[in-house]
Amino acid sequence: MHIRRLSVVFSTALCLAISSQSFSKAPPVLDHTQAQSETIIDVVSKLRTKHYRDLKIDDSLSQAFLDNYIETLDPSRMFFFQKDIDQFKKEANNFDDYFKAGKLDAGFDIFLIYRQRVLTRLESIIAILEDPSIKFTFDGSDSVELERDNSPWPKTKKEADEIWFKRIKLGLLNLKLAGKDVEEGRETLIKRYKNQLNRASQQDNADIFETMANALTTLYDPHTNYWSQRTSENFDINMSLSLEGIGAVLQTEDELVKVVRLVPGGPAHRQGDLKPADRITGVAQGQDGEVVDVVGWRLDEVVQLIRGPKNTVVKLEVLPAGASVDEKPKLISINRGKVKLEDQAAEKAVFELPHGDEIYKIGVINIPHFYFDFQAKFARDPNFASVSRDVSRLLDELKRENVDGVILDLRNNGGGSLDEARELTGFFIDQGPVVQIRTSDGRIDRNNRSAFRAKYRGPLIVMVNRLSASASEIFAGAIQDYKRGIVVGSQSFGKGTVQSLTHLREGRLKLTESKFYRVSGESTQHRGVIPDIELPFLLDADDVGESSYDNALPWDQIHSVNHAEYFNFSSLIPVLDNLHRDRIQHDPDFIYIEDQIALMKKSKERTVVSLNEKKRIEEKNQMEREAMEIDNKRRIAKKLEPYKTIEDFRKNELDKEEDSDTVAVEEETVAREKIDVDGDTLLIETGNILVDYIRLMNKPDYKQASNF
Repeated sequence: MHIRRLSVVFSTALCLAISSQSFSKAPPVLDHTQAQSETIIDVVSKLRTKHYRDLKIDDSLSQAFLDNYIETLDPSRMFFFQKDIDQFKKEANNFDDYFKAGKLDAGFDIFLIYRQRVLTRLESIIAILEDPSIKFTFDGSDSVELERDNSPWPKTKKEADEIWFKRIKLGLLNLKLAGKDVEEGRETLIKRYKNQLNRASQQDNADIFETMANALTTLYDPHTNYWSQRTSENFDINMSLSLEGIGAVLQTEDELVKVVRLVPGGPAHRQGDLKPADRITGVAQGQDGEVVDVVGWRLDEVVQLIRGPKNTVVKLEVLPAGASVDEKPKLISINRGKVKLEDQAAEKAVFELPHGDEIYKIGVINIPHFYFDFQAKFARDPNFASVSRDVSRLLDELKRENVDGVILDLRNNGGGSLDEARELTGFFIDQGPVVQIRTSDGRIDRNNRSAFRAKYRGPLIVMVNRLSASASEIFAGAIQDYKRGIVVGSQSFGKGTVQSLTHLREGRLKLTESKFYRVSGESTQHRGVIPDIELPFLLDADDVGESSYDNALPWDQIHSVNHAEYFNFSSLIPVLDNLHRDRIQHDPDFIYIEDQIALMKKSKERTVVSLNEKKRIEEKNQMEREAMEIDNKRRIAKKLEPYKTIEDFRKNELDKEEDSDTVAVEEETVAREKIDVDGDTLLIETGNILVDYIRLMNKPDYKQASNF
């Protein structure tokens, strides 16, 4: 399932203020303005002349816009009727001409019909929930289709009423299975839908125009977004505020707010329980605050709840990635604060691995982010923070410790400074190009080069995963193309584009204007970096990564640029891969990871949910039994006491959740967590791969040193 972004992605690492206009009680203005008409002309002009993707503004794009606009407004096909869609389709070929001329009436008309459908429906739902004569039972054979994005549009009000009544029952049953009785569930849903009604009734012409403009811009790619004046002002104000966040990049998906990634060094990253692809269903203030249900809320309003004074606690009610909607959400407590540069800093560890009679010393450098303190450098601070400076120092330390090889851990590294990625690459290769950048007009910049001789020439492995993006992919791709080291892990994110921010008549446009290419000529866009040796990763690639987004720019190739190849790994990597597979075949920790992935996939494949309470309880119990069996299989293999009952297993999971509260209170006072080698199954196995690499490269069959 591709992710359709319903709004701009915001980072709670930034201090996003919410304009008081968002909560104004005055009747909203619903007609478009002259400034908005001029702005859409400006948007069209910039898309045509500056965007990397060359799309003609014609009837074909007009049809795609209408489909995108409708799907953005009503992705589950539950508000519009088929007759509405038929009426809208009469304008399908006209929007290109309308936008070129600054005409917005047709787009506004569609939104106003949608708005009326939403208001009417929400009022009806609230009336049903408030009517004590309407009883809800959960003993029949009814079921609900979870994903309606490809379902037929309802033809009649009766058909729509039936769809919505089942949705109400689903919401009540989910709350009942999570521990609430039916009346408590009614109250929760009444609050939820009243909040949604209030928000829908306060939408104004800025909301309408922003939604419409983004339905156009996201046809080009998911990172090209229109920001209204309100959104732009909120973004600009952030640094002057006294509010702090949790350091998470969020986006809306259907009715929920989803975690895209965590900011290295941020409070959520330091606390450790919140994960990418988790979905936030509620927010509470402080340890004892009441959880506010945020299902169906706007993204900026959820961000406002999450933000608050430094060193205060925010509690998030979260459905973990892969969890079904009927699972009880877990509570995660996080201390608000700023992203600390010292908590982004690269760090090292040394661990030993035996092989036969030999003991190998392995150095690992963890790089959470390609950081660079521009302000300190500009202020001429001689101690300004820089990942390349830190890694240079750590490499010197590892050399003095006589390590046999080095692992660079870029897992979960979302990118950062391109200059730092280039500098870091230069520590491992001699002079040569690092990355190519192609602009929308076809010009190719090959001037991002390593200027010096390599600092470290020993055995090297780079670790990546699905959350390694942008600058991480440039570095890993260069190491792979130069045959300088081996890349181990899972397919990386695939973020290989560059955006710029430009002012419009009203608001701003974030626009994709360039694309990264490796020295081999391959783009990092969409495909990312494919590891030489694969390790499992719990998150589904369909849920995270560039390829999960609608209209992401495709992978492609340009001409390669001359570059050295330091080693011939073609015959070595298959041998290393076979040794790796033999080693993990009976490893209880790897078996556990693979079993977890299979269980999450099984849960995700369920697209139809029963409204029978007994059946749902049995399904839930069965999933818990399977999870306990997976855990017990590992515990027995590791000579640990297995869980005897499902109650023991549940208690352990509850204890983990309660530990989260303790972590939130103590997190600011504890020392920064160091690299946990013993608890990192994938890191230890990567060390074993590096040991095999060192051993085999010293044999005549594989020793392929060139001019390096």
